[in-house]
Amino acid sequence: MEGKKQAVNPYLPHFEYVPDGEPYVFDGRVYVYGSHDIYNGAVFCMGDYVCYSAPIDDLGNWRYEGVIYKKTKDPANTDGTMCLYAPDITIGPDGKYYLYYVLDHLPIVSVAVCDTPAGEFEFHGYVHYADGTKLGEKEGDEPSFDPGVITEGDKTYLYLGFCGPGDTSRTGSFVTVLDKDMVTIIENPKLVAPGCMNKEFAPDFNEHPFFEAPSIRKRNGKYYFVYSSAAMHELCYAMSDSPVGPFTYGGVIVSNCDLGIDTYKDGKTPVAPGANNHGSIIEIGDEWYIFYHRHTNNTWYCRQGCAEKISFNEDGTINQVEITSCGLNGGPLVGKGKYPAYIACHVYKKDMGVYIGQSEVPFIKQDGADGDKRLSFVHNVTENSGIGFKYFEFNGVKKVRVFARGYGMGFIEIRTSMDGEVLGKAQVHHTNHWQVYDIDAAIPDGVSPLYITYSGGGSIEIQEFELV
Repeated sequence: MEGKKQAVNPYLPHFEYVPDGEPYVFDGRVYVYGSHDIYNGAVFCMGDYVCYSAPIDDLGNWRYEGVIYKKTKDPANTDGTMCLYAPDITIGPDGKYYLYYVLDHLPIVSVAVCDTPAGEFEFHGYVHYADGTKLGEKEGDEPSFDPGVITEGDKTYLYLGFCGPGDTSRTGSFVTVLDKDMVTIIENPKLVAPGCMNKEFAPDFNEHPFFEAPSIRKRNGKYYFVYSSAAMHELCYAMSDSPVGPFTYGGVIVSNCDLGIDTYKDGKTPVAPGANNHGSIIEIGDEWYIFYHRHTNNTWYCRQGCAEKISFNEDGTINQVEITSCGLNGGPLVGKGKYPAYIACHVYKKDMGVYIGQSEVPFIKQDGADGDKRLSFVHNVTENSGIGFKYFEFNGVKKVRVFARGYGMGFIEIRTSMDGEVLGKAQVHHTNHWQVYDIDAAIPDGVSPLYITYSGGGSIEIQEFELV
């Protein structure tokens, strides 16, 4: 279609931080709902809920739908001192859109409602038992966390849970069935996925026990329970013939540091800083995708949404997919023109650890405060570190033009694999202004990654590159 944009990861603008993505298709558009981090924020989820949408046939063209729900609309949070944690949405039997969420300091589930998928939601009520007791406050209830919902007929199935290592008071994820009013419990909570302190419940989960982020989808009569495991960086899934289980562990769908992928590296080697993960699967057109998030600014609290295409085996199982720079694009990016460095799917240093917060590794950041639209860049690129992009379709590229700054005395190098041959390099010099380095590098035609690596002293920052 005319005017169609390429789709990149992260799929939203570089200055936007909407993690915990729950994608849905409504009336020919993909809507993504999530929590809302603030750049340089002190904790998770400091912002109000916002929404973005895109046409199903133009997944690089995201539209900002605005703030759909302010944290102060919850009667328990009129002063705005609590944060809105990860939400989920469903269409009720009455055709309205119901948004389920938990405030960070309360064990209960709140519900908001709207007539449209991205209008202004209004507070609807709290999930409760028939006697009025709120879910999470009844004796024996585990605190509510990370709601995931699916509605079938007059019933809505609500999945909840958080289960950290060492916490014996929490046992896993539960499903609760709600009546058509969307808040009244008609079937009490039932355990569907065990946490790491409850491994005897379902031994097939033992290597990847439930941690948080329950999400539910249905495909070909099978229910897919998507969740974050105790490893945190991976989204796993389990399958069942019923929304209330039993669920059988299926495998890992994606890791936000590519642990478990051994096709181009050792399976235990991270290629990006890993940390918590949250998302789900969705069918868009004729394809299925996994939505997840990555971490920036070398903290846990600046997360951005990404997505990758997935495929199903004949038995309905899903194979783990690589993280890429072109997840929603339907294929590789055009191997010509200018690209921002923040779309790097690999941001790494040799022998780095798995999790975010290490002092000697590169990471993506931005100048200014939250909402500043100056282009994000990769900071702290040092000896034996680099950034990688997957994938491009190269055709006749003879030069790579890199926009960099910093106090380094070394070489910027161009490769097509992490440890591959250096195809070209340029010496860098101390400068606090963005400088253009033209690097003669004949890249072989065809589909391949691009890696920009660095060797030498000091550190540099990389903002953009151009394939010429």
